[in-house]
Amino acid sequence: MAQINKPSDYFNTVLYTGDGTSSQPQTGVGFQPDWVWIKIRSTTGGHGLYDVIRGATERLRSDSNNAESTATDGLTSFDSDGFTVGNNSSTGTSSETYASWNWLADNTSGSSNTDGSITSTVSANTTSGFSIVTYSGNSTAGATVGHGLGATPGMIIVKGRDAVINWQVYHQAIGNTNYLELDTTDASTASSARWNNTTPTSTVFTLGTGTGVNAGFDYVAYCFAEKKGFSKFGSYTGNGNSDGTFVYTGFKPAFLIRKRTDSAVAWYLHDNKRDGYNVTQKWLSPNDSDAESTTQVELRVDFLSNGFKMRDPNGAANASGGSYIYMAFAENPLVGTNNIPATAR
Repeated sequence: MAQINKPSDYFNTVLYTGDGTSSQPQTGVGFQPDWVWIKIRSTTGGHGLYDVIRGATERLRSDSNNAESTATDGLTSFDSDGFTVGNNSSTGTSSETYASWNWLADNTSGSSNTDGSITSTVSANTTSGFSIVTYSGNSTAGATVGHGLGATPGMIIVKGRDAVINWQVYHQAIGNTNYLELDTTDASTASSARWNNTTPTSTVFTLGTGTGVNAGFDYVAYCFAEKKGFSKFGSYTGNGNSDGTFVYTGFKPAFLIRKRTDSAVAWYLHDNKRDGYNVTQKWLSPNDSDAESTTQVELRVDFLSNGFKMRDPNGAANASGGSYIYMAFAENPLVGTNNIPATAR
């Protein structure tokens, strides 16, 4: 399997300031994104998740269990080097600052996939291990859905589009008998109703009959398979020490989400652009609408050339014996196949 030498060809963070106009092109992504996640930083406001299969104006919020909504003044188009937003408060209010996280799938609105017992629509990038999947639930335990990755997903995030339903998260570190919710602080919970106690394969993921994944509604799933030098979906145990736990990823992170799984604690999101140096302490929470925060310094983390390291003993990120999962994407691999080295900041 070839290693990705330039991760920014597949994932990139872009920061911008709104100007309050009805058409605000945002460039510098480096590719035409297929999944864009936007959060206002400077004040309170909901997250906005947009993808090419559902359509540019169709918004979901990671901090809410609300159904999909149409925002004609939100994200209005996916462009060759970024995207365009309107003057919705969540995307383009004058003088407010925003963060956007951008992923590349296959730059199409998806194609039919019949690998599973439920036919899905899939936009997949097998090189980077990312796919966008939409499907209609059939309320049948053991139903399967094709994800198009050609590799086993390490993490899957599912949302019912047309109903008030919590986000459901599969993560390989907690296994197929448990789930998390992206829009809540809940600890990992056991239930066969989500993944039918069945691990995903290189072609499909399996569903139980839980409303969050497989009732009579339409769903979207964001699926991720680990790729060397680009992505990692793992776990760590906290040490409760100011010289915190080090987590090896094999690359210098550009994006990191962490969640404690054995206790009710928020999700925390860091990236390499908002601070731009160590210690990385500016964070946003996928499960709430709060403005960007640096006040809870106990959540600080270092982005290193080969992983990340906690800097404080806070229970949300580094409690002694605490269990945590993470998803991370790379700024640079530790050493690429063309011998490009990455260095810590």
